[in-house]
Amino acid sequence: MPDTNSTTGRSAIVVGGGMTGMLAASVLADHADVTIVERDLLPDGPRPRKGLPQARHAHVLWSGGVKALDDLLPGIVGQLVDRGARMIPVMAGLVSKAPSGQWFRRFDHAGHLSLLCSRDLLDAVIRARVLKSHRITLRQETELLSLEGGAGRVTGVRIRSADVESALPADLVIDASGRGSRAPAWLRDLGLPPVAERTVDAGFGYASRIYRAPGTAAEGFPIVNVQADPRRNPGRGGIIAPIEGGRWLVTLAGTRGGRPSADNDAFVPFALGLPHPVIGDLLAGAEPETDVVTTRSTANRRRYYEKAARWPDGFAVLGEAVGSYNPVYGHGLSAAAQSVVALRHILERQDLRAPGTARRIQKSAARPVENAWSLAVGQDVFYPGASDEPPTRLERALAAFVDRAVDTGSRNPRALRILLDVMSMEKPPARLLMPDMLALVCFGRKKPHLAGPPLTDREREAATA
Repeated sequence: MPDTNSTTGRSAIVVGGGMTGMLAASVLADHADVTIVERDLLPDGPRPRKGLPQARHAHVLWSGGVKALDDLLPGIVGQLVDRGARMIPVMAGLVSKAPSGQWFRRFDHAGHLSLLCSRDLLDAVIRARVLKSHRITLRQETELLSLEGGAGRVTGVRIRSADVESALPADLVIDASGRGSRAPAWLRDLGLPPVAERTVDAGFGYASRIYRAPGTAAEGFPIVNVQADPRRNPGRGGIIAPIEGGRWLVTLAGTRGGRPSADNDAFVPFALGLPHPVIGDLLAGAEPETDVVTTRSTANRRRYYEKAARWPDGFAVLGEAVGSYNPVYGHGLSAAAQSVVALRHILERQDLRAPGTARRIQKSAARPVENAWSLAVGQDVFYPGASDEPPTRLERALAAFVDRAVDTGSRNPRALRILLDVMSMEKPPARLLMPDMLALVCFGRKKPHLAGPPLTDREREAATA
């Protein structure tokens, strides 16, 4: 292992070699020599990796995340597209049914683009790009046991590799280990008080299968999304995500009492039983390439590190280790990329060893996390059994307003553009409460609701040819 102080006198450790960890390492490499500590053996190329069950399900990187990703690694989006990822314009390339039942109209709008590909491809392209840096060292099959230092400052980590324990010193340690983060225990072991947490678990189960797109639908086919309705019990939804290789990654979801199974023969019947059968109808002409895979690790979990009364220098937490979300909303990747942009902004202004830098990173990274959290929990908190505490009066009032905003967006393109700014993680949810949106919701002209999914005749023919 290279001496981390050999060139700059500064060293950093990133815990976790997933997307967030790799992006964080790329930023830190401008300021320090970086070691990535990864528990598993990462694949060589776009193949499944251990410890990431959600990778088998549909992922959408909304435009806020696309911009953050290309900002952190210029040209990376182009590399992904060259490898087969799809850049889909929203709303022209999105057929979507809102939770409350409305179908959104489609129209050309250059402001929002979503990136779709398998998680395997996304991680592989980012990993290959980041690990080219001579200032980044990857230590695989290495378990992080604890933080070194004390309640005032973290000075490194203690690791175990090949049954040998050792200490790695660092000026800054970033936890990017995702949903399975053990940061609460690490901080407790340093003598720090517990950090406030909240869990909202709508009880979703997911089932996904990859299909060969039928007929000529391999090129230019839209995302098709039927969103679950929290007013229904169980809530059910699904998405067709066009990905690389002329394939559809299809994910179906259902809450307690209505989850999809791993039975291959039950997949299409479940899709036909969604609030609208369009996904099942489209699958009738598609050939499956894989068996069904399932997961139930879908709870929303928020750790309020930025509000901690005491926080050690030399340590910060990013991405899904701070906030993890029901994957159905597709905001986790975008929020993670934006949290790394926040890391970069802090390090551009302040030395990573300076007192208070870690707390500033934590507070800044919490903003995109909170935006994604508000969008997810604003729906999921209304499912039976989702939370120990019932929705507050404020949550109910905001949910009722969002329903009106969504209804307006389905009937007024100007309102939909504003709604997309929020749903695409380009603007915070408070954007929906600005005067122009309030005027559209209350007084704006509204077209009639669409009677069904706005697929074109060409798209229907392509899917059945």
